[in-house]
Amino acid sequence: MTEFQKYIQRYLDLIPSENWLEELKNSADQTLEIYMKLSEEESNFAYAEGKWTLKELLQHLIDAERIFIYRALRFSRNDQTELSGWDEELYAKEYFLDQVSLKNLMEEFDFLRKSNILFFRNLNQEILSRKGIANKNEISVETIGKLIVGHNIHHLNIIRERYLAK
Repeated sequence: MTEFQKYIQRYLDLIPSENWLEELKNSADQTLEIYMKLSEEESNFAYAEGKWTLKELLQHLIDAERIFIYRALRFSRNDQTELSGWDEELYAKEYFLDQVSLKNLMEEFDFLRKSNILFFRNLNQEILSRKGIANKNEISVETIGKLIVGHNIHHLNIIRERYLAK
């Protein structure tokens, strides 16, 4: 197993059932349930110096999902262009979330996820099996969908363990 496969597998192992499309919905519901209980002030909490605030973490989920879905779209259409990686820390430096309400961020996340669920539901197994190269690694459309789920669950676990516990 390559380092990339190990990296991906740690996210895939978090998916609680075989029905990853249902888990795509469930993980979004869980995320929104947590964020709906937060005030604007609470969303600016970071559990340690140099760590993202809850609001930044939600923006990270949005950014990651947009990038993953872009890759899935390209590969699902048999586009064999090699796609570059991205640096989540550089993105985070450009958030300026003091100008965005938590409510708007939650709405963006919700609409994005609903749209992406529809996208994946409309793909057949042949299309889900298509592969492309992203960040110098081969990955299938279906694995990208599962990665969105596992990545979301990974951050839900961090929120529960490190943010909500404080």
